[in-house]
Amino acid sequence: MLQRLNDFLHGFELRSTGKWFVLSALVGLVVGLAAIAFQFLGQAVGHYAMGRLGGYSPAEPAGEHSFFDKHDSELNLGMLIVVMVGGGLASGIIVSRFGPEAAGPGTDAVIDAFHNERGTIRARIPLVKTIASAITLGTGGSGGREGPIAQIGGGIGSLLATRLELSDRDRRILLAAGMGAGVGAIFRAPLAGALFAAEILYKDADLESDAIVPSAIASIVGYSVYSLSLSDAKRFAPLFGDVPDYGFVSLMHLLPLVLLAVVLVLVGVLYIKVFHHTQSVFARLPVPVYLRPAIGTLIAGCLAAALFSAMGEDRRTLSVLSTGYGALQDALNPHDGVAVKLFILIAFVKILTTSLTLGSGGSAGVFGPSMVIGGCVGVAVGSWLHAYFPSLVPEPGLYAIVGMAGFFAGTAHAPISTIIMVSEMTGEYSLLLPTMWVSTLCALLCRRWTIYLHQVPTRIESPAHRGDFIVDVLEGIRVAEVYQPDPNIKFIPESMSLDDIVHTLAETQQHYFPVADEAGKMVGIFSSDDVRLYLYDETIWHLAVARDVMVTDIVSVTPEDDLNTALRRFTSLNLDELPVLDPHDSGKLLGMLRRKETIAFYNRQVLKHKQGIDAGSIGS
Repeated sequence: MLQRLNDFLHGFELRSTGKWFVLSALVGLVVGLAAIAFQFLGQAVGHYAMGRLGGYSPAEPAGEHSFFDKHDSELNLGMLIVVMVGGGLASGIIVSRFGPEAAGPGTDAVIDAFHNERGTIRARIPLVKTIASAITLGTGGSGGREGPIAQIGGGIGSLLATRLELSDRDRRILLAAGMGAGVGAIFRAPLAGALFAAEILYKDADLESDAIVPSAIASIVGYSVYSLSLSDAKRFAPLFGDVPDYGFVSLMHLLPLVLLAVVLVLVGVLYIKVFHHTQSVFARLPVPVYLRPAIGTLIAGCLAAALFSAMGEDRRTLSVLSTGYGALQDALNPHDGVAVKLFILIAFVKILTTSLTLGSGGSAGVFGPSMVIGGCVGVAVGSWLHAYFPSLVPEPGLYAIVGMAGFFAGTAHAPISTIIMVSEMTGEYSLLLPTMWVSTLCALLCRRWTIYLHQVPTRIESPAHRGDFIVDVLEGIRVAEVYQPDPNIKFIPESMSLDDIVHTLAETQQHYFPVADEAGKMVGIFSSDDVRLYLYDETIWHLAVARDVMVTDIVSVTPEDDLNTALRRFTSLNLDELPVLDPHDSGKLLGMLRRKETIAFYNRQVLKHKQGIDAGSIGS
């Protein structure tokens, strides 16, 4: 079946609409099913581990569909911490044994694969990430679903492209499409998912434009498939249910939002620094890798227990565990007398528990915690300002929505997709102006810091686009077109003495000397410079032979290699000549490729290209 699909797709032109519609829709279909499986598995682990054993069922967003009925039971905090440690250990073992790249936030790994790995993600990673993340979140580890589903979706897109033998460019586009489909499906935000996949790859204001349309198609299909698992009442409802219509009627209300943006940036920088510092601490920890997530979740569980006790056993404090969406739902629908202290504590302890869970190698995402932190900080700032300036800040709940968007826009440098995603998740579109205002300010003020270390500034700096912005005149030109086979190359027998080698050098202009064994096969090479090292020590002239002078790790090329490969090998050891070997017999020397000849050929090609451009300009 794959072969038939492969033949069908290769019948389209590279940029054919039909080709990308088929590929993107197929990715969206598979990723949508994978999102259902991931959501179900995560809820199953949470139901039986946290719910049955620990007596804790985390509050979910109002629009979330649950596959399991919640049951009230007495909280067993000690057992909950045991469950967390067990989940951390299980996740650590699975990840370290089957897929180390599935550790930590998955989105950063996808960004790395896009820029540095030709869009390649190992075939097993989507399955490993699904299981490990479901265990991490289902046992109380603090994290989000965005990272796992981004890596799961990206891995599916990469796998499909590899199986269909598509180009590296096509594989990168399908990787991004899979990431967008996953995020669009599980957060029920198809437009945001498409833009997220194109925007999250870069630190500055840049987009992966080639991926937008395929990501949009995949996101729509993925969202549609995922929605089939939802109940009728929630199928088209936003994730966070019916958020009050706060409205926005005065431009003067933008002024206090500047203060919110500043606070969000300060907390965001703290979050980034704590997160990355925790990663570095655990990376140096002298314990087996698979034990580190258990240690991280143990400390996170103890912090949650301490906060729970300090705040009078208020169950809302346990939102510092798992996704924490319950606290965010409360922030979006604040009641009279918002507990400012409670939300501030939840935000700062959430920073610690997320850093401990993911920094130790736990498998989850950073988008969910970022929304919880931003929403809690937002409603706390909004409630404080409302107490002193009620006319400027009439609705503290508005600050929760704006805080969600602004915080992640700053820490992840993705303001456009975040603005749309928060609007789709809350169903609140009347706040686009204040959300854009705060998100833009946060993105500008937080430009020096990012939660995703593998983001590159722009497309120009991305290895994925190396050559897009310059003309590579050597592309596709083979070594066979430049080098001249030379039957007169002087071979040195490997048993020839150094004394005879010195006299041979005096009789030839040859600079590099291949060394042959008794069968005439090339086994090494040396240069005249290598021999000069022995010229001032005549005592070893009759003791040393060619085997002692030559190097066996031969830097060479074949006639089928392109000239880019040859130039890289010339510069790797500052060589002047490269042996050209038979691709089917590495012991057979065909000739020598000289650096001067290659550079001269390059200059001729540049001149031809320049003349072609000038002629085209005159003709136009």
